[in-house]
Amino acid sequence: MQRNYYNCNNYMDNNRINPFVIGRYLSPDYFCDREQETVFLTKQIVNGRNVTLIADRRIGKSGLISHVFMQPEIQKQFYTVVVDLYATNSLAEMVYTFSNEVYRSVEQQSKSWKDKFFQVISSLRVGFKLDAVTGSPAFDIGLGDIAAPEMTLEQVFVFLEEADKPCIVAFDEFQQVTKYPEKNIEALLRTYIQRCKKTQFIFSGSRKHLMTQMFLSPSKPFYQSTINMGLDPIPCDAYTDFAKRMFLFGKKDIEDEVVKQVYDLCRGITWYMQMLLNEMFTITVPGDCCKVNAIDEALRNVVQVQEPFYREILAALPTKQKGLLYAIVKEKGVENITSGAFVQKYKLVSASSVQAALKGLYEKDIVMENNGTWYVYDIFFAQYLSGK
Repeated sequence: MQRNYYNCNNYMDNNRINPFVIGRYLSPDYFCDREQETVFLTKQIVNGRNVTLIADRRIGKSGLISHVFMQPEIQKQFYTVVVDLYATNSLAEMVYTFSNEVYRSVEQQSKSWKDKFFQVISSLRVGFKLDAVTGSPAFDIGLGDIAAPEMTLEQVFVFLEEADKPCIVAFDEFQQVTKYPEKNIEALLRTYIQRCKKTQFIFSGSRKHLMTQMFLSPSKPFYQSTINMGLDPIPCDAYTDFAKRMFLFGKKDIEDEVVKQVYDLCRGITWYMQMLLNEMFTITVPGDCCKVNAIDEALRNVVQVQEPFYREILAALPTKQKGLLYAIVKEKGVENITSGAFVQKYKLVSASSVQAALKGLYEKDIVMENNGTWYVYDIFFAQYLSGK
């Protein structure tokens, strides 16, 4: 099929060497598709609805949220804050991360709003400093400064409500709050969020069963409090068009079949496709066309860089978890993971032993389940294991 590619150099940053951006949102120019999802999520926010976004990790939830926040109607009407809760393990850590991200946001978006930060959030005045050069207020707190997390949390929500235009807060990996040692965190957050009249929320999460339970179980505080939204892989045709356009930007080309094979290898998961194509773009000389043999070379390069990290993961695993992991890799995905045939084929002792090992691997984010099939979550880790 003949495609009409416009001159990317007319609109992209010509100082950027590699257009396959990894792990962050750069601009709409480097963002692939998600047109319908962008329209849907933008519409919900503009119409005053909170949204729950549930999808696998690295499929593009954070990128979509960042892209929506760049839409003109959002930029004009709202302040935006993204709070990544993935690394938090307690209410104090959550409040620390939340307050830091709110302050970073106000620094960039509104001087008058920034000046009110320590007036409203009085429990954080210990972090109030004046910059020695500019004389402007600065935010300098440590985790230990969160002495009364519930009070600070309430004050942060009050501060958001007092902004001179509505705020949107996106909590990424929101299911993490269910692991905090403190009791009734969901109820506490729901109480504060219910009081918000101007602030809207996006709750994003990758642990589907936890997120579904949080927002769709009648016994949970957040039950039916949001519009629910999923996120499927970007269609292969759309990603192929995007990849060819990015290669054209570097005065290079790539065969459609190459992108399709990358797509299939990565199961359509955006982060892995971007990582692999980033490397393939690097090893393709300007004026050349990237062909199928570049996939293996790029894979070797990417896995080699990650190898020390993968060795540490493997060394830390108990024997039974390690055995199950290798079995999943060899099968390239397992449907009936506790079946007698699978257990016997790989000498995994028993179905109950497999269940226990699977639980451990899942809790470490090493394996994932998709439509009844278990995979090694990290596609490059699977490639590393397949060579062992």
